[in-house]
Amino acid sequence: MENVLGLVALACGIIIGLGAIGACIGIALMGGKYLEASARQPELMNELQTKMFLLAGLIDAAFLIGVGIAMLFAFANPFVLK
Repeated sequence: MENVLGLVALACGIIIGLGAIGACIGIALMGGKYLEASARQPELMNELQTKMFLLAGLIDAAFLIGVGIAMLFAFANPFVLK
């Protein structure tokens, strides 16, 4: 029982940590490409900015879904029988 709880806590930390790292790297790469594209074609800056913020929200949403799953395992663990 205690072994399962310890492994669940470790898994929750890994889910949240890797999700945060992935979201940060994804948003950083997207922001860099946005700046490159804006410097290359300044007349498209408004259209690109709209698409960039939409994608940033989707990337953050994927991370928050991972946090929700981790919280499910942390507080309403289906692997622990009561």
